[in-house]
Amino acid sequence: MRLLLMSDTHVPLRAKQLPEELLAQVARADVVIHAGDWVDTATLDLLEARSRRLIGVYGNNDGPPLRARLPEVAYAELDGVRFGVVHETGPSRGRETRCAARFPELDVLVFGHSHIPWDSVAEDRLRLINPGSPTDRRRQPSCTYMTAEVSSGRLTGVELHRLPPRG
Repeated sequence: MRLLLMSDTHVPLRAKQLPEELLAQVARADVVIHAGDWVDTATLDLLEARSRRLIGVYGNNDGPPLRARLPEVAYAELDGVRFGVVHETGPSRGRETRCAARFPELDVLVFGHSHIPWDSVAEDRLRLINPGSPTDRRRQPSCTYMTAEVSSGRLTGVELHRLPPRG
């Protein structure tokens, strides 16, 4: 099962539209995961229409229309791997301990908010993943998203993709 992980798209505030490379990955993915800060419902509508399966949450920049359609935390079991998705996890210092305590039943937690890619393991069991942002690099060298594979109860092939600068 092929996964596409993204967060903090901020369309149309940080970009007019999602990058073409990212949209091409949507077509290849079995599951698209979005960890919040969509900003507009048009992006949610687009990903719902193009995704085989979409798992998403709202973020701190998402207003009432998005909050009415998305949960604050989403849960899904994908081929034996227990996923959670949330926008904010708090400061990076202490993140692993905090998230392991908050989500003891999960194998993987996908989060966003910082726009900083992150991939770590808490307490030898909980994988914490932040795909960064495909539209707003902030202080990062480039905009990013991630892909991964799930097979036989294992998450493998987690890959960070760096997008070329927008012209």
